[in-house]
Amino acid sequence: MNQFDYGRGLAFSVGASALFALLSAYTLLLRPLGGLDIFAWRVVWTVPGALLLIALRGRWPQFRALVARMRAEPRVALSLAVTAALLGSQLWVFLWAPLHGRMLEVSLGYFLLPLMMVLVGRFHYHERLDGLQWAAVACAAAGVAHELWATHAFSWPTVLVMIGYPPYFMLRRRLRVDPMTAFAVEMTLLFPFAVFQAYAGGSFALLEGRALLTFVLLPGLGVLSTLALASWLKASRMLPMALFGILGYVEPVLLIVVSVTLLGEHLNARQLATYVPIWLAVALVALHSARLVRLSR
Repeated sequence: MNQFDYGRGLAFSVGASALFALLSAYTLLLRPLGGLDIFAWRVVWTVPGALLLIALRGRWPQFRALVARMRAEPRVALSLAVTAALLGSQLWVFLWAPLHGRMLEVSLGYFLLPLMMVLVGRFHYHERLDGLQWAAVACAAAGVAHELWATHAFSWPTVLVMIGYPPYFMLRRRLRVDPMTAFAVEMTLLFPFAVFQAYAGGSFALLEGRALLTFVLLPGLGVLSTLALASWLKASRMLPMALFGILGYVEPVLLIVVSVTLLGEHLNARQLATYVPIWLAVALVALHSARLVRLSR
């Protein structure tokens, strides 16, 4: 138990989920930019945010050491290129899906992802799950099974989401590098592709005459994205993989709150049959987490 920091890890995980939920509403302020434009500018403005966070945390020596290690060890450079590609593909598909009518399939992937993380934690890292955790997994699985049965939305975007993050975090743990430093390197590697997308997609023209969008809202997107991703990645190193995975269901719960309170959406009976078991799973995880924090003191 000593190798994990449950209190801070839980705080970072829940904080990241809250920021991701806020990010989903924030994108409404970025019109007339489309999904791929927002993806590109999110990466562009996250890079200076990540580098600034590195500077504020005094991590420049670690950053320079990691860059030097990449030059000296091709294996490390290749691993970080792979993690950058995996992270970029997830950021991309989340914003690509609404443009092509595939959001239902991607959403199902996000329902399945925490269960995949639990499986990785249990069978790859040999983490033990107690009764409360197994009950939470069972509730979440029941909700996901209902969603799969009701929507029949399983497809390649679903697979991309559900199997994309587990190898990302496994590679991250194998590298044993500072999460924030590795994140800054990954975003820097994605930067040229994001600039190309912004140029090719014509978003520079859309920004002409929109000073608020260009100089306030898009940098704000970078700040939110940096804090959310950095907190999430920090939590991934502080918690067992299984617990970190099942905490992924906090985000859809918060997204529902945002959808209902800020976006004026309503839940129907079919959606409730999916979300109620997941809400119950989150409640069980909260109870289990409170117990872990109490025992770790």
